[in-house]
Amino acid sequence: MKPQASSIRILSSALCLMLASCAMGPNYQRPTVDNPTDWRWKKAEPRDEASKGPWWELFCDTQLNDLQEKAIAGNQNLRAAIARVDQSRATARVSKSELLPTLAANPSWDRYRTTAHGNPQRGIIMPTQTVSNFSIPLDLSYEIDIWGKVRRGFESSRNEFLASAAAYQNILFTLQADVALNYFQLRAVDREIDILGQAVKLREENAALFKSRFDAGYSSELDVSSTITELNSAKASLADAKRRRALYESAIAVLCGQPSSRFEIAPALINLNPPQVSPGLPSELLERRPDVAQAERTLAARNAEIGVAYAAFFPSVRLTASGGLQSAELSDLFSWESRVWSFGPSISLPIFSAGRNAAGLEKAKAAYEEAIANYRQSILVAFQDVDNALAGLRFLQEQSEAQNGALASSRKSADISLTRYKNGIASYLDVINAERSRLAEELSSVQIDSQRMTTTVLLVKAIGGGWNPPPTEQQAKQP
Repeated sequence: MKPQASSIRILSSALCLMLASCAMGPNYQRPTVDNPTDWRWKKAEPRDEASKGPWWELFCDTQLNDLQEKAIAGNQNLRAAIARVDQSRATARVSKSELLPTLAANPSWDRYRTTAHGNPQRGIIMPTQTVSNFSIPLDLSYEIDIWGKVRRGFESSRNEFLASAAAYQNILFTLQADVALNYFQLRAVDREIDILGQAVKLREENAALFKSRFDAGYSSELDVSSTITELNSAKASLADAKRRRALYESAIAVLCGQPSSRFEIAPALINLNPPQVSPGLPSELLERRPDVAQAERTLAARNAEIGVAYAAFFPSVRLTASGGLQSAELSDLFSWESRVWSFGPSISLPIFSAGRNAAGLEKAKAAYEEAIANYRQSILVAFQDVDNALAGLRFLQEQSEAQNGALASSRKSADISLTRYKNGIASYLDVINAERSRLAEELSSVQIDSQRMTTTVLLVKAIGGGWNPPPTEQQAKQP
């Protein structure tokens, strides 16, 4: 081989490698986000693959743990999300397969008859004959990815798959939070039912007592009417609480993927005291939010699609080849003389597309800008969710302490008014007002405790998972 020819081949090979290594369009870079100046926050770098753990175990409730397992196993929305992840994974595989040549075997057998009465070829009349044609070809096709269109397409599909996986995590996380929210609201209603049940029982005793006193001439009809009014009011509130409990129970049944008619949660009075939040919690855990990760994966996919749109402006080169065996007789098919082959490249030049390629590029860029806005919005919402949850817990703690003082005072006032009534110093109307105030304060205390529990769940959801609870005094003393 001549040195000049060898140099030309080496240069051509190097040029082909250089062209094959380039990819049109911008490489993905995470966009800048204006983070809060608060010391608790740092630049968002999603780590959706980080384990979120069984965060509901922070609440130390075995019933809640069991419900979470049922929801994960039976929720239909979660199953649909899993199917969507499988679809996007398969789509990514299809896109990846375009990086490699396709090879197909297309064996065939034809039997046909020619006639001498047909059109002569070059003045030669072909005789009438009946023949067979046996063929076993292998067809090869490969598009040379000079401009990176296939690679950008695979990059887009891969990020779409990652986005769907993050969407699944988001649905799973939302499901777990919804189970916890509905569960604690149900348990708060259980406390309300217990309080109202005691109030109904007490008012029934008072109504019976004042009815007998009225019959004996020791009480007025107004006192009897007042006790019956308070009794019916308490019964109405109790019926409403039972209705709300049925709604929460039905909601949990659907979350667990079970018919509400066959689903039941036994009433229980649990301690509505949320776990303590660790100091400086939001500095790192926010990165685990799956919705932020989903927004960034989608943004990366839109960025890759710009490269695909750019590549549409350039020619595409495809290599096609075919080789195999062909014979008119089956006995001669596998002989060496029956081999056939063909090879030839083809080039497609986009000369005129009536603005289609330019419109496609413009669309890809606009979709990328939309994805940037959605990503930045997800970051802002993430900061807002955590700040709202932290502020809610702080002020609810203050409200709970003040409410406990109000509850203690209302109970004392109810006792004093009852004593004054028995001594003939006050009317029964004072007793009714004091009892009504005590009942209202007890129900308010339960509602505040419920809000503290649900706000803690919302904080867990906002930061993308739970945290390690602070050690107990006994654990702290252990070496």
